[in-house]
Amino acid sequence: MKLDYILRLADDALILGHRLGEWCGHGPVLEQDIALTNISLDHLGRARALYQYAAELYNSLPSDEKAQKFTSVALQQDVAVGKELDEDDLAYLRDGWDFRNHLLVEQPNNDWAYTIARSFYYDTFNFYFFSSLVKSQDETLASIAEKSLKEVTYHLRWSSEWVVRLGDGTVESHERMQHAVDELWMYTGEMFKINETDRAMMQGGTGADLNGIKTLWTNRVNDVLQEATLAKPSGTWMQDGGKDGRHTEQLGYILAELQFMQRAYPGMKW
Repeated sequence: MKLDYILRLADDALILGHRLGEWCGHGPVLEQDIALTNISLDHLGRARALYQYAAELYNSLPSDEKAQKFTSVALQQDVAVGKELDEDDLAYLRDGWDFRNHLLVEQPNNDWAYTIARSFYYDTFNFYFFSSLVKSQDETLASIAEKSLKEVTYHLRWSSEWVVRLGDGTVESHERMQHAVDELWMYTGEMFKINETDRAMMQGGTGADLNGIKTLWTNRVNDVLQEATLAKPSGTWMQDGGKDGRHTEQLGYILAELQFMQRAYPGMKW
């Protein structure tokens, strides 16, 4: 359970970091281009730390469990010859159905408003999630959470300010921001859906309390949307499946780009 939980956190960070990195050189102004690139690097740095921890846990599993954990042929071949996996293997050699990231983070950038709305929803979740995770009984997770919280605090301030700037800006910026928060709303419910892994981690005192986080998240989102003169989306039906390895087609496009070099030239070293 712990391995699945950590992989989900790492996958979220990797996929969102990759999405935000797509803006590098394309931001609306130089200052924000640099800011978003730095935020992307924050996510990728957290992904690496989590993948390193996940690799340690995976390598300590019995041989039969290792062979059944991932569907990737490349990983199964490595495990069969006794190779220990590292963070690069977990990022570059797993197939899409082995990823456990939330569907929200894999959604395309579309335009600046979409990017801001996606970040705002997830940054708000991350802020309260890591605030809870710093109390984890797992010392490694608590340490990663403590470092991440410093970064996530800035991420949330940055995305919240942009929601207000666009929502309470021009007629066009307001319409674009409203459309973005409406369209992405259906992906927010999955963050609070408690599956077997979440339940086990919460009961063991290792994972974050999603029930408590949902209330805090809802209140913070409502406050920012109100300040931005935006209407809170009214939809109640939510998309889910990412936690269980069921993804939108968008993840396939991301992995095709992200994993190409490693798969084309296996074992390549810089």
